[in-house]
Amino acid sequence: MPLYNKAGLVQEAIASVQMQQTPDWELLVVDDGSTDAGPMQAREAAASDPRIRVLHQVNQGVSVARNAGLRQARAVVVAFLDADDLWRPGFLSAVLALRELYPTARWWATSYMLQFADAATRVAMLHTHARTATQSLWSDYFLVAARSEPPVCSSAVAVDREVLLSLNGFPTGIASGEDLLTWAKLALAYPLAYDRRPFAVFRVSGIERRPDPDDSVGRAFASLHHDHPGTPGFAAYRAAWHRMRSAMWLRFNESKAARIDADMALRLAPWNPRSAYLWLLCRLPPVVSRRLDTWIRSARARMMRTRPPNASSE
Repeated sequence: MPLYNKAGLVQEAIASVQMQQTPDWELLVVDDGSTDAGPMQAREAAASDPRIRVLHQVNQGVSVARNAGLRQARAVVVAFLDADDLWRPGFLSAVLALRELYPTARWWATSYMLQFADAATRVAMLHTHARTATQSLWSDYFLVAARSEPPVCSSAVAVDREVLLSLNGFPTGIASGEDLLTWAKLALAYPLAYDRRPFAVFRVSGIERRPDPDDSVGRAFASLHHDHPGTPGFAAYRAAWHRMRSAMWLRFNESKAARIDADMALRLAPWNPRSAYLWLLCRLPPVVSRRLDTWIRSARARMMRTRPPNASSE
């Protein structure tokens, strides 16, 4: 559990671990140089529960914090939970059941809930190519991920510790998208065992970050794609990454940068209507593009929040 200035929320996160039906766990809270009361609250929990350990480091970012916990973990299976997210009862049981059902998988994930600032919640949107069972093994991760909201959330996944260590853990020096790059590396090496039931809660901060101008994640995706050219869905997945960046650039009034990412998305997925839409949006006058994008995003958000719970998982 990486912890940076999450006083109050970290108590709920720790409590959600303690409520798991599987009692045999160890929780490592890695304080990444917090300046609030969060570390003290974690230490108070550790004082009454010997299964909890609190580690401390100078602020170096979430990847360094996760990697520090990964190295210190004693178990063969590691799971991650951000200090402002929650596990729902049954998460650990679900991923351990996946591990028993699918021995060829070395990582196991469940669906998750999105919780917004106004406390509204919904299940993350997941588009599989056909109706699948509650528990299934995916060999087509990129095909699914390209059409969905991220199917793997860092607070709803467990990984074989040695496998993740062999990949050098989470990449450092990346402000956003380091987890997506980690999942891509895992997906290229192993099938993903997945439980469609939402066993975690991801709290959406609502804070929009300016994209990385260097796009180190996009370049890493391109390198992986070059090394695995026949991977189904990888081009579409990369296109989705560039569409996301293009849309974010537009929100920061960076039309030139938005066009660069939109052009890349269109090259990677020329028949995708969203790629074409963003390509066109970037070439409209800035005032028009911002208004149109804001209207479409608001309409989509309203539609997603009113969908029946099971509609978001098909």
